[in-house]
Amino acid sequence: MKTRKIPMRTCVVTREKCEKKELVRVVRTPEGTVEVDATGKKNGKGAYLKLSFEVIQKARKNKALDRALEVEVPEFIYEELESMLKES
Repeated sequence: MKTRKIPMRTCVVTREKCEKKELVRVVRTPEGTVEVDATGKKNGKGAYLKLSFEVIQKARKNKALDRALEVEVPEFIYEELESMLKES
């Protein structure tokens, strides 16, 4: 039986390659808004983050998401990521 290829993505903060399901995607939609993409399938430019408190804080501090998405990421996105972390 053929083995399935596991999709790998790179975290914009740590530069680690991880499985896609271990990361959370933040997307800049064609309209210019920024959203957390739980499904990983929304249209737009995406950036992946490891879901850990340290990585989220580092992304906020050094504006890694801002650079990756080429737009200013609103504060509520980081708060949404932190609430996702607490839920899991």
